[in-house]
Amino acid sequence: MRTTKPTRKPPAQARLPRRKKARSHSYADNSRGIRLQKALAEAGVDSRRHCEEMILEGRVRVNDEIVQDLPAWVDPEKDRIFIDGKPLKKPRRRKSTGEIVHQYVLLNKPAKIVCTNRDPEDRQRAIDLVRLPGKPRLFCVGRLDAESTGLLLLTTDGELANHLTHPRYGVHKTYEVVLKGSLDEEDVAKLAKGIFITDRRRGLADRTAPVELTLLKRDRERTHLRMELREGRNRQIRRMMARLGHPVKRLTRIQLGPLKLKGIAIGEWRFLTAREKQSLFRAAQNEKIRPTHNDCRSENN
Repeated sequence: MRTTKPTRKPPAQARLPRRKKARSHSYADNSRGIRLQKALAEAGVDSRRHCEEMILEGRVRVNDEIVQDLPAWVDPEKDRIFIDGKPLKKPRRRKSTGEIVHQYVLLNKPAKIVCTNRDPEDRQRAIDLVRLPGKPRLFCVGRLDAESTGLLLLTTDGELANHLTHPRYGVHKTYEVVLKGSLDEEDVAKLAKGIFITDRRRGLADRTAPVELTLLKRDRERTHLRMELREGRNRQIRRMMARLGHPVKRLTRIQLGPLKLKGIAIGEWRFLTAREKQSLFRAAQNEKIRPTHNDCRSENN
């Protein structure tokens, strides 16, 4: 039987030192101010994670230089920041305290409406349904696909959006789902335990987090159930059900954390009440699920 000799590693002195990655921009000095993605989020562009994506896509320019790598630090008061060639609007602040004034809107999203602010197909967007004085730059928190309906939070508060959508904070989302066919007990158990689906960014399959299920109605033609998720992968419910052979016929989000879809007709919107905002902030800042300093990236700025 042929055996393969293990490949010998070169002696330590023969290894070449790693070259440091060349800086692609002039904003790598952390004494300049705050992180670029934080400046974008505070200005109401989007959640911090989506702002990072915009930077990596080359859509952000600081002064005369495109910044396409992270980390990067800026001074929002002195630096001129542009997104897709348009200057970044400075967030509105209260004169008495200097606190940033944010908007919080609850929309009952209809079907055929997209949740992105930048749509190449020029379809109707969720933000087009909300008309506010001063035209603040709203964005969607926890996006729904075009065919899905229900509760959609729109805001200018990027920090809150990051806490509400990041899996590490565990803020739950509740959906009512109608499936084609009769979902048997074995499939219910699989969903509750978690199903392997492919992470499109990494190209790897991993198990979804456990799902809380409530069976509302079931017959031969369809299954109606309530599902509570604590993560938000792209089209997650539809992909999970497709794996089980039960395509989704209707999907409606009815709750985001403590925020419930009540008293709003389809296509209508309203501002959050003070009580709703307070409960939402508490859910997003739950100390039991907040990571420690060593568990996540440091954001001291």
